[in-house]
Amino acid sequence: MIKNIVIVGGGTAGWMAASALAKTFGKSYSIRLIESEEIGTVGVGEATIPHLSYYNKSLEVDEAEFVRETQGTFKLGIQFKDWGQIGDTYIHGFGTLGHDLGSVPFHQYWLRARSNGWADDLGDYSLNTLAAPRGKFMVSATDAPKGSPLSEVAYAYHFDAGLYARYLRRYSEARGVVRTEGKVREVKLRPTDGYVESLVLESGEVIAGDLFIDCSGFRGLLIEGALHTGYEDWTHWLPCDSALAVPCESVGPPTPYTRSTARTAGWQWRIPLQHRTGNGHVYSSKFISDDEAASILLKNLDGKALAEPRQLRFTTGRRRKIWNKNVLAVGLAGGFMEPLESTSIYMIQSAIGRLVLMFPTEGITPVIIDRYNEIAALEFERIRDFLILHYHATERADSPFWNYCRTMPIPDDLRATIDLFKDGGRYFRRGDELFGQVSWVQVMLGQRIVPAGWHPMVNQMSDADLRAFVNHVKSVVASCVEAMPMHQQFIDRHCKAPSA
Repeated sequence: MIKNIVIVGGGTAGWMAASALAKTFGKSYSIRLIESEEIGTVGVGEATIPHLSYYNKSLEVDEAEFVRETQGTFKLGIQFKDWGQIGDTYIHGFGTLGHDLGSVPFHQYWLRARSNGWADDLGDYSLNTLAAPRGKFMVSATDAPKGSPLSEVAYAYHFDAGLYARYLRRYSEARGVVRTEGKVREVKLRPTDGYVESLVLESGEVIAGDLFIDCSGFRGLLIEGALHTGYEDWTHWLPCDSALAVPCESVGPPTPYTRSTARTAGWQWRIPLQHRTGNGHVYSSKFISDDEAASILLKNLDGKALAEPRQLRFTTGRRRKIWNKNVLAVGLAGGFMEPLESTSIYMIQSAIGRLVLMFPTEGITPVIIDRYNEIAALEFERIRDFLILHYHATERADSPFWNYCRTMPIPDDLRATIDLFKDGGRYFRRGDELFGQVSWVQVMLGQRIVPAGWHPMVNQMSDADLRAFVNHVKSVVASCVEAMPMHQQFIDRHCKAPSA
């Protein structure tokens, strides 16, 4: 029977786990979190996807308070620059794309209209992708007519991950989670089955537990250091292995989108917060030196750098088992997927949510562990393939890095997905994978993958009706965006953080 839950490591992963478990189970279990102020956290995951709002709602966290406390801003999607070719720009927006007719998605009608010169850029037919570059934002309008794009605005957040961890720490401790300051000196295993029995801190204190959640970051103190679980290395598909992160001064109103700009041997992120802008350069050390990468990053900041660039080394991939014996790896301890599509915090949330749903009734059993790992593996692999798509689907040939990405072998599932889309613009989701049709379609079209045709049902519509349909969708989206306030105005009115 599980009575004592021990979380090793704080940061976003540790305190998200502690908060969710404390909220879900109350004081049915003893929850203890061990962290050391001397061990820093990575803290670059400041951009999210819309799923975080569900996590916050499950905690009954007030959205305006959360945004204020974390210096947050809002996010309608991600702008990609120079990925397909230098000069290209597209937005992967959240929410819906156009207006589907029956079982046929809107982009199928758009493909035919575009081929005849009757349609504009795909981004003109989605609220998020049209509003984002115009700096407009609002949450869903409760008084908007049903079916209006304003009635269901999909959005995420940018925020300071360190401030979010502190916010959740206060939340957790108020609900009975006990925090212990210290470093783990030794991990003791049960001789009978190899399960983790207890942790010995540098202070000499021994902390026993029944279920251990490893949030120790890249080190994987328990999942790898103690249990030697093993790691699947995906660097041959996602060759970036380094990152430099640096904050800079804000020079204007925060944009309601994350920006990802492809560089010579990787890409650069830009994440606007209320009090500063977060920046980073993700790159492959095989194709560019650290000094060159730092120079590119610093030359392309909006404002004055507020610190020296901080370097991270990583190996993209995942543990062979996310749950091994009585240790569950959450966050970077379980694996690393570069933040190209802002999935880091989502994967923490997903791991915790899966644990809550599959929490053992009368002790940890192989059937629970196996099913957990099966679902986690599929999630990792499909996110991996979505990220690979960005690198592989390019026409860039201006550097050895892009030549490698364009010509490298890719996973069979990804090849099949691309080939199916090329054939007739079709995409089919696999199980509960994170990214659905709207995401895949926007990225594939944005990266110059153009289908050879469209669904035959589209041809049942007359030319006049097709033109009227796409023009109506564009008009409705444009009028909705026109009615939206500016992003900064919305923040000032509802959730402005106190001045430092």
